[in-house]
Amino acid sequence: MTDAPINAADWDTAPGLLDGAKTLDLTAEQCDLAYWLRHVAQGTLRGRAVTGHAEQAPVPPYMKEPGPLREALILELGFRSVAEEMATRALGYYVAHAPGIAELEFYATQLLDEARHARVFRRHLVELGLPADTLVRDIRQAAGDYRARVLDPIERFCLEVVRDRADFAGGVAVFTIIIEGVLAPAAELSERKWDRLDPAAGEISRGAAIDEIRHLAVGSSILRDHLAAHPEYRPRLLDILRDGRKLWDEVPDSEFVLAREELFQEGMRQHADLIGDYEVWPGRRLLDTTPEERYATAERWTDEMARVRLAQMGLPEAIAILGDEEGQDQGEGAR
Repeated sequence: MTDAPINAADWDTAPGLLDGAKTLDLTAEQCDLAYWLRHVAQGTLRGRAVTGHAEQAPVPPYMKEPGPLREALILELGFRSVAEEMATRALGYYVAHAPGIAELEFYATQLLDEARHARVFRRHLVELGLPADTLVRDIRQAAGDYRARVLDPIERFCLEVVRDRADFAGGVAVFTIIIEGVLAPAAELSERKWDRLDPAAGEISRGAAIDEIRHLAVGSSILRDHLAAHPEYRPRLLDILRDGRKLWDEVPDSEFVLAREELFQEGMRQHADLIGDYEVWPGRRLLDTTPEERYATAERWTDEMARVRLAQMGLPEAIAILGDEEGQDQGEGAR
């Protein structure tokens, strides 16, 4: 076995999610259970295993006070925790249908990663002052509409492929290209947004992003190798991507994201002195951005990442399926 680059999981040297997901080439054989135990459990999570952040990154007092900034983070982490819980449950089928030990071990570690993400997101809500004894119930109640209108259709699509059809490669495509490929840029934006306002939340997102790099890179290599060995599978894979793109066009994700971005907008204005000239991406101050601009930029990042990853998989024709020229133009204008 050739070990994966250690810096892919090192807290201080791992690349950002967007760069890492576009440039790192990782395989299931490299990112096996031993790698996860050595470089994730004993590396990425060192000093952060319980809360997802270091003790040196405390929760600022104002984040525990009622207001739009706190409400925006509660909604963001609450909804993300529900999504990660859904992902954890679905990944059990990936372990069950894994064609080999390398894939089995990798998806067992990804299952643990997603369960950990859900846990630290919930844990931070307790740090913000939400009652721990009713937290899970309260989150599910608050996220009920989001779950029904956004997550449930995605979950049904995923399970139809990997559970009902026992199509492991198709399931990898759904998770890697459709689900994580679309959600990852929003996670990158979360890390950048909260960096100055809630350093603990920023670190939690950073830890999740390091994991997502590995998930995206390994999933991509599994699909690349599967297509090389089974070129006849290409039409089936393209059909899955078409169905996935149609699904994402239909679910009202923007409705929920923009609602909490409006709250964030109001809250960051109240704490403008803490943000100052901080640039959320090169050349653009966070204070000068709008909810719509941040959303459009995350969409642009999604398209950029998809173009690179699909080309690396040997699927250049899929770029047109997943691409949205109008969305790309809007994203470019948001820079």
